[in-house]
Amino acid sequence: MSDRAARARALLDLHTAPELLVLANVWDVASARVVAGTEGVRALATASHAIAASFGYEDGERIPLDLHLDMAGRIAAATDLPVTMDMEAGYGDPGETTRRVVAAGIVGGNLEDAMRPLDDAVAAVEAVVRAGRDAGIDFVLNARTDAVLSADAAAERAPLLAEAVRRGRAFLEAGATTVFVPGVVSQEEIAQLVDGLGPGRVSLMAVPRHTPPARDLAAMGVARLSTGPFTQRVALTALQDATAELVAGGVLPEDTRALS
Repeated sequence: MSDRAARARALLDLHTAPELLVLANVWDVASARVVAGTEGVRALATASHAIAASFGYEDGERIPLDLHLDMAGRIAAATDLPVTMDMEAGYGDPGETTRRVVAAGIVGGNLEDAMRPLDDAVAAVEAVVRAGRDAGIDFVLNARTDAVLSADAAAERAPLLAEAVRRGRAFLEAGATTVFVPGVVSQEEIAQLVDGLGPGRVSLMAVPRHTPPARDLAAMGVARLSTGPFTQRVALTALQDATAELVAGGVLPEDTRALS
């Protein structure tokens, strides 16, 4: 088995294990090394929003794919851990994008459905899975549906969750490993997703002040918890706070560690 195939298998095992997989998303080599060096971390995930912001781009495939892939590849090369990449909506060709992602040393990815017609969204999932298979690996696809996130804030929640489950089931049947449903944070709605998609199939994003603790999600049967852009925001919040203290006449935090 090649090293790439072994990493893919390791990432798949982490997604299908009974334990919750917690992924603190990274956006450059420095953040990747810090996260990878943290006890208990078993895989890395990139954040498209955070990578785009690092280069001055808005989220939503506005960063050129070449630039996005270059950074993701640098992250993969900087660690022995398996890496999964946020591929956004696939940059117009999910299969070809996946081929390039795998060539960069990355063995898993997120793919947004962007609320395309379900047949088109399923075809995109199939293209990603096929590209991984053609490359000789079990590419770990975290298929994202925006059925909840993209809806109007005043919309009734039950139909949104039902649509997320409908789409998620189709993505799982097409070969996705897990279904990522951003916008769901309450225990009641999380339980509905787990009931509809099955234990070990639901992927969520940790949202400050809203998402239940990881230990609670694990007990509910959630498979994966990632942080999206929030880990970068944690770092930038610390940077701004330290800067404000310094320019106000103070000092840098005494507990600052040499992590880079």
